[in-house]
Amino acid sequence: MATRQVGAAPARSRTWFAPTLRGYDRRWLGRDVLAGLSAGAVVVPQAMAYASIAELPAQVGLYTCMAPMAVYALLGGSRAMSVSTTSTIATLSATTFVSAGVAVSSDDALRALSTLTLLVGVVLVVARLLTLGSLVENINKSTLIGVQIGVGATVAVGQMPKLLGLTDDPTGTGFIRSVVAVVEALPRAHGPTVALSVASVAVLLLLRRFVPAVPGPLVVVAGGIAASAVLHLTDLGVEVIDPVPSGLPVPVLPDLSLVPAMLPGALGIAMMAFLESAAVARGIRQPSEPPIDSDRELLAAAAANLAGSLTQTLPAAGGFSQSAVNQRAGARTQVSTLVTVALAVLVALVLGPVLALMPTATLAALVVTAVVGLIDVPALRRLARISRRDFWLAVVTAAVGLTAGLLAAVVAGVAGTYFLVLRELQRVRLAPGPVVGTTISARIEGAVYTANVLAYENAVLRLADDADAADAVVLDLSRMHEATVTVLDGLADLDHELAQRGVVLLLVGLPGSAAETAARTAWFRGLVDHGRVLPTVDAAMAARTARAPRASQAGRPDQG
Repeated sequence: MATRQVGAAPARSRTWFAPTLRGYDRRWLGRDVLAGLSAGAVVVPQAMAYASIAELPAQVGLYTCMAPMAVYALLGGSRAMSVSTTSTIATLSATTFVSAGVAVSSDDALRALSTLTLLVGVVLVVARLLTLGSLVENINKSTLIGVQIGVGATVAVGQMPKLLGLTDDPTGTGFIRSVVAVVEALPRAHGPTVALSVASVAVLLLLRRFVPAVPGPLVVVAGGIAASAVLHLTDLGVEVIDPVPSGLPVPVLPDLSLVPAMLPGALGIAMMAFLESAAVARGIRQPSEPPIDSDRELLAAAAANLAGSLTQTLPAAGGFSQSAVNQRAGARTQVSTLVTVALAVLVALVLGPVLALMPTATLAALVVTAVVGLIDVPALRRLARISRRDFWLAVVTAAVGLTAGLLAAVVAGVAGTYFLVLRELQRVRLAPGPVVGTTISARIEGAVYTANVLAYENAVLRLADDADAADAVVLDLSRMHEATVTVLDGLADLDHELAQRGVVLLLVGLPGSAAETAARTAWFRGLVDHGRVLPTVDAAMAARTARAPRASQAGRPDQG
């Protein structure tokens, strides 16, 4: 009897719409429903807490568990990833509001949020159209670690006033000053709020450590609401969240006048949203599941954000905690996510008055326990042990985030990554080959680009100068699969320089695509006519042995 891979769709059914739902087996429904409810117990209260990071109403987080999640379920390629928002995205959103001069307490805050989420979606659409999925994923992991450390530390400090029950907010003047301000404000801490905060954090940590199957965020939220109702915590001065309106989100139109101010932040958020989503999707993928397609994930993330821009949501991205819960509970397909969406809708329609009893400190406890995990000291130690260069990139990125802001950290990290990439491209990998009489050879072991063609030219010239009485150089180009005009110009310059030294240049192993491009130049055709383009090093050596070398008469590649 033939067996079938769990969750694997037939090859003929690969399509852009609902890829994880193709070939659905009704026997999976029970596990998907259980997984969706379990993930919802984590993601709904957690998303509401993340909304507080950006000083937005709690229902914004609740709404983020609706349209974006449903759209990803219908377009995304991961079978278990849960897409709402993350602490990193929420923090970058808050930073963008500040840099754009948007007052989140104003009536226009939701229009500003709609604008930001729309911009993130548009940026991701453009990235998809340009097939930049693999390019974005080249961002160094050290950059992500550094940004996440900055996010974790910044958010944790920013939530301290809520945990301490302070009526004012001493933070917001830079990380170091915020830490000092919080320490100075400790004598003014509100006792009942501190007790509730300590209890909430303790329950979250203990459940995570000893009973990970129990949804800690749901337990803490339910406990906070129950304590607020039974003990009348508001009478003791414990602050609760603003009333949560019952019902579904009302469509909000973006404020296009904010586009110039918000575009830089949207670029950083879009990049982090895709990177986090791709990392989660790959991290939870099972061997039996189809591979994750970067361009598909770009499209799904873009559509999720475009849908969210109309429904009062934060920018959306895949979250590891709720995705891990979803997977551990046995999710087979994105039906589990649709169950989570249904749960969020039910909460919005029925539980609005109940949610209004939730203490602010409870949400702050959820945020702090989530973001502290972003300060990944073991990851830093691993970087230091393996690569000092990556370690310092992470440290610098984190330092920029804590001093100049998280958007600046993203820019610094990306710039650092591509600086390292450019430096790697410029590196010369030239391996000396066999020597027969006065003929020497060398093999280029890396790709040749505009950035390193001059360095390769100089390296070959030094090799010829260092050889005693060399009158020919055989250059193995078997790894040069693409030939640009700049590279061909560089090879022609090398030919001229060697000719002035009385040395003949022979090219071998040029792959077909590069040879086809090179053949459009008179210089390369001249080499072919004079027998100076051969298939292998051995053939070139044999040709040099059989006949006397002839001086190069080749010119420069055609300009047209």
